[in-house]
Amino acid sequence: MMPFRLVTLATILSGPFFPASCFAQTVQSSRTPVLVELFTSEGCSSCPPADALLAKLDHDQPIAGAEIIVLGEHVDYWDNQGWHDRFSSHQYTDRQSQYSFHMHLDNGVYTPQMIVDGTDQFVGNDSSHAQRAIQHAAQSPKFNLTLSQPILDGRKVTTSISMTTSATTRPQADLYAALVDPTDSTDVRGGENGGHKLQHVGVVRTLQRVGSLKELSSGTLTLSLKAPADSNPAAMRIVVFAQQSGQGAVLGAVAAKVAP
Repeated sequence: MMPFRLVTLATILSGPFFPASCFAQTVQSSRTPVLVELFTSEGCSSCPPADALLAKLDHDQPIAGAEIIVLGEHVDYWDNQGWHDRFSSHQYTDRQSQYSFHMHLDNGVYTPQMIVDGTDQFVGNDSSHAQRAIQHAAQSPKFNLTLSQPILDGRKVTTSISMTTSATTRPQADLYAALVDPTDSTDVRGGENGGHKLQHVGVVRTLQRVGSLKELSSGTLTLSLKAPADSNPAAMRIVVFAQQSGQGAVLGAVAAKVAP
């Protein structure tokens, strides 16, 4: 894993973080899925504005032609700074570190960091950069992934994924599936955000590799994920995405509610 350092970016994040005129409110019937990942932490005082931006993107879907699918991935390297983030996982720290390696970032990992479609990274509350990156990503062709209606059995969520895109060749790509809390909140009692109630969206509770894009060439792929004991599986959504091997560009994504 790449070495990391804590970066609060307080100076960069000062001032209004989300101008009201930043995004055009346009709805289209046909939209291209764009995966937006936010690496964040409840222990980071610079992260709440980025969490708010992610919520804005998720709720308003403000970019014409884009279906924004959000993932909030809570890293664990802030957990010894006075507050343990209950959503944090070293798995997400490793994922962020892999991005840092793949993108040749000199400053290592930091929070908040937003990554769009695995190809563009920037400070997580930079709404102007987010707009440009999502607009650009929405213009890229994607493999059309579809999910069957998920089946909930206790804490196990099962669905089938298929691909309707016709292509003679397919790049080397991994399929990942995540179980996501659409919203969460925490009363933080210590650390940099002590005394504040934090709001989150798209909180990743389970993330795992479930196959490869090549496997979809011969038909559907069935997958099962187990929701954490402290979650409400019926209220979750499932996100599946294809990503070039080595944690490169996202080539397709799809999301569905666990319970209709």
